[in-house]
Amino acid sequence: MKILLIQDHLRSGGTERQSVLLANAFAAAGHACTLLTFRPGGALAGSVGPGVTRLTLQSFDTRLDWYAPGLRRTLEVLQPDVILCMGRMANCAAGHVVGIVQDRWPDAVVLATMRTGKCLPWRFRRSLTAVRHIIANSAAARATLVREHGIPVDKISVIHNPLVFPPAAAGGPADSAARASLRSSHGATDRTTVLLNVAMFRPEKNQAELITTAAALPAEFDWQLWLAGDGPARAGCEALSTRLGLAARVKFPGFLRDPSAVYGAADLAVHASHSESLSNFLIEAQAHGLPAVAYEAQGIGECFLPGETGAVIARGRTADFCAAVRHYAAADAACRDRAREFARTTFAAPRQVQAHLDLFAKLAKV
Repeated sequence: MKILLIQDHLRSGGTERQSVLLANAFAAAGHACTLLTFRPGGALAGSVGPGVTRLTLQSFDTRLDWYAPGLRRTLEVLQPDVILCMGRMANCAAGHVVGIVQDRWPDAVVLATMRTGKCLPWRFRRSLTAVRHIIANSAAARATLVREHGIPVDKISVIHNPLVFPPAAAGGPADSAARASLRSSHGATDRTTVLLNVAMFRPEKNQAELITTAAALPAEFDWQLWLAGDGPARAGCEALSTRLGLAARVKFPGFLRDPSAVYGAADLAVHASHSESLSNFLIEAQAHGLPAVAYEAQGIGECFLPGETGAVIARGRTADFCAAVRHYAAADAACRDRAREFARTTFAAPRQVQAHLDLFAKLAKV
């Protein structure tokens, strides 16, 4: 198959990582795969594999996520069998893509994706009705499409996010030494419970609430909060931690191209995002054996086993969140093993990649 993935920009977000992973996997499976972005460059540009054809539409970075000059001409040259739109701006353009291809090569399949808990722009909503099919990355996202947007359920397939950073098979003294070294570099001892969140610093990711929630933990509880990532909301979070007197406890490791080391050094995953469909972070944390405590959001309950490997807490229930943190900080090895098994089985990359390819073959009849 000739497969085209469309993404506006390869910034360091979860959807962008998924785009790169899928493109690389499709190419490795022997398909002619092109990854087309509107903007050039981006933090993840270097992670696109040599088997993927990489194209950009803007000759220089205009910093306009929606600007896609030459899209029609590029599609006419590529003539792909399958076009998969990833991210909000690409999905906004999906309706236009359908208009370009349907008269010229009507067998081409254009797919939208539902990977967000945000309100959808009108162009995105229009695309949902225009495309042949929609891939939702959680059952909750599919329910939203049916309930709020009137999409027929048979037009939607649920394919979960594949693990971008599966744990390495190795274990033993070297890993223990690396864990101890990283914790020590941040001033964490063996008794410290390291709470971890890995996400871009955007307002909807709500790292600020994790800081204020952690501030309510009991004084005798030895904790640190590591907020890995970068973005426009980071400076405000750093200022908040200083204002609350938590600068020694709240750490900002910055953008990590591969966050596996911090997963291995942490004890518990915490999450407060307002806008989700399925959290890559919680999936990866579970795969590394971290229990999770998260505030309610769309799809969060599908990322782990609530009541077994973590807890979903109602918004505003700070005391309940803190109690869950104390409980799962003391999780035994059996709990952590269940987390690993659930995530590594449910979100295994080969399984999810094959689900995409099976759907493409069915829809494109190739």
